[in-house]
Amino acid sequence: MRKTTRKMWAAAAGVTGIALLATACSSGGSTTPAATEKATTAASTEKITLKVATFNEFGYDDPAGSLYDAYTKLHPNITIEPVKAATSNEARDNMNTRLAAGSGLSDIEAIEVDWLPELLQYSDKFVDLNSDETKGRWLEYKTAQATDSTGRLIGYGTDIGPEVIAYRADLFKAAGLPTDRAEVAALFGGKDATWDKYFEVGKQFAKAGTGVPFFDSAGATYQGMINQVTDAYENPADGTITVKDSAEVKDIYNKVLTAAVTDNLSAHLGQWSPDWQASFQTNGFATMLAPGWMLGVIEGNAKGVTGWDIADVFPGGAGNWGGSFLTVPAQGAHPEEAKALAAWLTAPEQQITAFKYKGTFPSQTEALSSPDLLGVTNAFFNAAPTGEILANRAKALPTTPPFKGTNYFAINDAMQQALSRVDVDKTDNAEASWTKFIDAVSALG
Repeated sequence: MRKTTRKMWAAAAGVTGIALLATACSSGGSTTPAATEKATTAASTEKITLKVATFNEFGYDDPAGSLYDAYTKLHPNITIEPVKAATSNEARDNMNTRLAAGSGLSDIEAIEVDWLPELLQYSDKFVDLNSDETKGRWLEYKTAQATDSTGRLIGYGTDIGPEVIAYRADLFKAAGLPTDRAEVAALFGGKDATWDKYFEVGKQFAKAGTGVPFFDSAGATYQGMINQVTDAYENPADGTITVKDSAEVKDIYNKVLTAAVTDNLSAHLGQWSPDWQASFQTNGFATMLAPGWMLGVIEGNAKGVTGWDIADVFPGGAGNWGGSFLTVPAQGAHPEEAKALAAWLTAPEQQITAFKYKGTFPSQTEALSSPDLLGVTNAFFNAAPTGEILANRAKALPTTPPFKGTNYFAINDAMQQALSRVDVDKTDNAEASWTKFIDAVSALG
């Protein structure tokens, strides 16, 4: 554990990133928040207000039924005040600034897995959430990600991000490709799907002459590829930065830019940009990589557009993008009540409810085998069995996730800027932009 200083936090807060976890308006059938209460009751009956800071959408305050309202009915002495940042980056900057100041954080702060390693350096700034009730509660790697070297658990797991290929069946039909989701999965190679096959299908789609790009952006496609590399940027043994000499990362970088720019399969859009959001209404692209939480983004941006579906397949076998945690900062005035609320929000029943609302796929072991989860379908995606498909994708994930060290977020941000210079802004060619990426990584030390 390192010593925390204001300078260190200011430096961390100054790094911007691209890991924008966003969900918008996923569905999956109406539901009512479970009014269950499992080992989450704080002893105090004092009237208090708990602030809960999240980013984008976690499925806690959906119009179909607020989990916050359900909790306050169980605990009339507690008022919940949601604080929602627009993006993961905004939430991260806010947390780093207030951690440095020593005050101002909410009672519960949501964090994203890509910047969790930074916070584990300062785990003493968070309440240790270990208890008999947290043992075996989550997938093992989910718990390990939020546990520091001394065994302190600083985050209750919310979701994980098993990925599928989302596609426009109507555009596939126009290009003479299969439209049925099982046939589409086979088109991409089924269990033997590869990135080469994904790009090959893209070129086949392009040759059909629809004039529609095959995927949304080089950056998003790269993210799906790099999330499969076991130690992409840093040495797991000592945390030293290794990416500058990584032939594997350079090969992925070149491969995705060749597909995006040389083969012109990309829509050349910056993911999360206004143009990207608007493109869902204008046949902007035919496919995109989609973790569970992305289904809500697609549905929200493509409201009124028909044809979206998902296929139970992913290049390279499986991929996980994202996944968040709820922390309880030590500076809060009501840590026991905050722990109780965070535990309740991440209980199996509430995780399944959030999945039905926003597509955030559960990380709780008990939730993953629940018929209530496996039976979820989504009318927007041609009534796809989203619970079953995402569960299949989750089962295909390796039991040990790729290593992400303390510099992962900053390095990946620099990489996304490099890809954007070539694919979106067109201010550099691939080699010139790679050189700038190496310079940015070298500046990290």
